[in-house]
Amino acid sequence: MKAVKTSEKADIDLMNDQQAKREADRAQANRDELTERISQAIRNDGTIEPLKGLHFNRSSSPSECLHSVSIPAFCAIAQGSKEVLLGSDRYQYDPMHYLLATAELPIVSQILEASKEKPYLSLRLDLDPTLVGSVMVEAGYPSANKRSNVKAINVSPLDANLLDAAVRLVRLLDSPAEADVLVPLIKREIIYRLLMGEQGSRLRHIAVLGGYTHYIARAVERLRKDFNQPLRIESIARDLGMSVSGFHHHFKSVTAMSPLQFQKQLRLQEARRLMLGQNLDASSAAYHVGYDDASHFNREYKRLFGAPPIRDVQRLREAARETANLI
Repeated sequence: MKAVKTSEKADIDLMNDQQAKREADRAQANRDELTERISQAIRNDGTIEPLKGLHFNRSSSPSECLHSVSIPAFCAIAQGSKEVLLGSDRYQYDPMHYLLATAELPIVSQILEASKEKPYLSLRLDLDPTLVGSVMVEAGYPSANKRSNVKAINVSPLDANLLDAAVRLVRLLDSPAEADVLVPLIKREIIYRLLMGEQGSRLRHIAVLGGYTHYIARAVERLRKDFNQPLRIESIARDLGMSVSGFHHHFKSVTAMSPLQFQKQLRLQEARRLMLGQNLDASSAAYHVGYDDASHFNREYKRLFGAPPIRDVQRLREAARETANLI
């Protein structure tokens, strides 16, 4: 009798091993296909949007730190690796992992692995909170009643089913006639798999406006809108029905930075954009974003971007010209 049980266990283990191997082979085939399709869709370094809300990025070399603002999105890498900084938190991901962002926050990102032979290739699918809520209702996903804080960015292993859905979405670029019908369905599937996955609670908190994350999202929206105005923590906390200390605590739990740090990054990023895009001098840009003291602005700008305003903008323009000459 014991020998029979041992044999049955061996058969089950063999079946499990075979199933695991099939899953691994399928995932690798999907990663290879994703790499090939993104590489064919975007042949030069840069970013394109082949479908509304779907973005591809290609880079033939590691990048410097790029300051930007995250948006609610599902991000996957076909080839290479990348690091994202939110406040003091670091998130690194690669073809085996995905990044999920659920709020608009100032971030710093850097491509770590890329070369001409094996360029960095990635996709980003923007997530509409209304669509997320619709999928939640359809799936019968329960709302979050517990008041808690949820990080606005995180990284998780990219499972085979989520990867498969992403590949099928990209595959539709070759079938425009089918895309109109199938793209909305596959987007819903991706959202469903995100909701059912490791980061489902994070996506759910944003979609149903549950927990303290909702209040912080409102505060973020207000700070982004009035970033050039004096920061009035007491007023924001009062409008949200929170104490000042509670607001500080929950804001940092979600964004990984204080409200003041958040506002400062928004101001400096906008000043950089104004100098680069509208040719404003440093003093004018500082005034436009709410700084009264030019020397204070210069110190904080250098602390964030690593160089004084004029030198930083010159460097960015030279890099842009070099990139244009290579294309």
